[in-house]
Amino acid sequence: ISDTTFRRLRELIVHGKLAPGSRVIEADLADRLRVSRTPIRAARHRLQQEGYIVVTSIAGSKERLSVAPLTKEDARELYWIVGHLEGSAARLCCQLDLKARAALVSELKRLNYELSKCATAQQGDPNRLFDLDISFHQAIVDAGAGPRLRTIHSGVKPQTERYWRLYASAIIDRLETSVNEHVDIVNAIEQGDGPGAEKAIQLNWENGAERLCQVIENLGERGSW
Repeated sequence: ISDTTFRRLRELIVHGKLAPGSRVIEADLADRLRVSRTPIRAARHRLQQEGYIVVTSIAGSKERLSVAPLTKEDARELYWIVGHLEGSAARLCCQLDLKARAALVSELKRLNYELSKCATAQQGDPNRLFDLDISFHQAIVDAGAGPRLRTIHSGVKPQTERYWRLYASAIIDRLETSVNEHVDIVNAIEQGDGPGAEKAIQLNWENGAERLCQVIENLGERGSW
């Protein structure tokens, strides 16, 4: 029950149904999910550990629980972490045997081609774009990362979706640049250039953070005080 409750609460946060900055009240969440407060409390602790929920002190010794805000500072840190995790996976992809690496490269090229078509369409579907971008990066993690790296990545990566869903319309306009950066990642993996692949994917995330921060600058942070 605790794992299911955790996933349901995380999905509510990621999809914006628990908005950035909104209060987290265990009794309300228990009623909403129709479970007891025990699994809610366990899930809340996990969500705190993973950065989805934050604690702030209020008058006296009381604490306030709230959904983590979306800020430029958080975006930069989050994208830096994911970039380094995926950079390690990309470097390990370059150690795959030729057949496995060729299959990965073929799939990455296909995904990036579809992403490019969708990004340049007059009315790109944000959900389709997001799925393609997620699939591109996940293919690298699945092919190169070990179980520990995959576990860490799966705990952190969903937080990037919060930014995508709230700022999607503005992010889409900047996707073609990311598509070009993907080409550098694919070329490095195809050549078996581990350091080059690692750097290319880190740069993709670093540049993505700056593009996102420009969007946040224009549209405003969400849930900050």
